[in-house]
Amino acid sequence: MATTRQAHTVWEGDLLKGTGTVTFDSSGIPDQAVSWPSRADKANGKTSPEELIAAAHSSCFSMALSNGLATGGTPPVRLTTRAEVTFQPGTGITGIHLTVEGEVPGLDAAGFEKAAQDAKANCPVSQALAGTTITLSASLA
Repeated sequence: MATTRQAHTVWEGDLLKGTGTVTFDSSGIPDQAVSWPSRADKANGKTSPEELIAAAHSSCFSMALSNGLATGGTPPVRLTTRAEVTFQPGTGITGIHLTVEGEVPGLDAAGFEKAAQDAKANCPVSQALAGTTITLSASLA
């Protein structure tokens, strides 16, 4: 069964001096402030579209990798995934780097790398972001 999730943003003012609030309608996660300075310079307690993409990508990748490992007979004890989304003002998103460290009993480094590369290629968020260069570093704990 398909699911649909919703969020909305209310923006007030122009790009450079304005501010916005992102509301997570589906989950009820607390509202998050967003602004151009928090996107193009320092976060200063506010989020950005790139941070939201990083959250989506790291969680989706972790789920895909966990499933792939379990299906292959080596379920993980723990996966820690970081997604770094690079934004260049005037250019846009220039790349995403995933770093994953796994605790996977019975699996060697080569097997973990292969499973991680498969998850990177096949997680739905990676597929949605296919127009962006996505790189990966994978290691066992």
